[in-house]
Amino acid sequence: MFEEAQLYSPVSHHDDGTVEVHLGANHPGFNDPDYRARRNAIAARAVAWQPGEPLPRIDYTEGETAIWRQVSHELADKHRRRAHPEYLAAKERLGLPTEQIPQLDEVSAALTGLTGFSYVAAPGLVELREFYSSLGDRVFHSTQYVRHPSEPLYTPEPDVIHEVLGHGNQLASPRFAALTQAAGAAVARAERDETVQVIADIFWFTMEFGVMFDGPDLKAYGAGILSSYGEMDEFSHMEIRPLDLVQMATLNYDITSYQPILFAAESVGHLEDVVGTFFAACDDEVPERMLAAA
Repeated sequence: MFEEAQLYSPVSHHDDGTVEVHLGANHPGFNDPDYRARRNAIAARAVAWQPGEPLPRIDYTEGETAIWRQVSHELADKHRRRAHPEYLAAKERLGLPTEQIPQLDEVSAALTGLTGFSYVAAPGLVELREFYSSLGDRVFHSTQYVRHPSEPLYTPEPDVIHEVLGHGNQLASPRFAALTQAAGAAVARAERDETVQVIADIFWFTMEFGVMFDGPDLKAYGAGILSSYGEMDEFSHMEIRPLDLVQMATLNYDITSYQPILFAAESVGHLEDVVGTFFAACDDEVPERMLAAA
């Protein structure tokens, strides 16, 4: 299990109307005042946004664009060799640009036509129940900032590269989109926070860090792996376990480092049968049943 506040750097609103993103001391941008000011400015755009308005468009700098370009090109070959065919087909359908950062409204328009998903802008931390419940409506809360230039191939938190290159491509698959929506619908039904946490943990080990066999070959389909240069190299060397809902719901894990234990589905159909069925049937008695079975 993980702490919800680890998902994004917390954001606070000051009395003078300014917005501040609080980076951890080990964040690569912690001692960079220009980067911190940029993060604050981008977060402020999301804070000011209201439903029904056009999504804020960010005038990305050449430096930010260069990071997107580098990551896109570095990941392209790794995706061809190590991503699951379901993801690769979805990536081709979505057709994200590699030379410039797409605006969220552009990605939303493309996804809406493919699977009905759309993006809304998030300044940073999104409360767990709010984030997942929105998935039930096929709405994805996305940050718009870019990772620090000192570590272009790594981010300790989800940035626009993770949200769009990882999740956007994944959500262009009707089957992956349906699983994501089912997780959100399960959270929307849940009354207990413990139930929400179980759903989030199983989502973490599947849609974020899931792997899947393609014949004899192990491939990645989780957005967290597919948006991480280093994790694409390492995932096949980790401890690979078969899908196990109880283990996924009760295993402790650290989202700030490579995942040492991954759970493999035999196929997309297998993932749907095990995880999709769980999301569809999940109720507020699940936490006790999981603990009893652990």
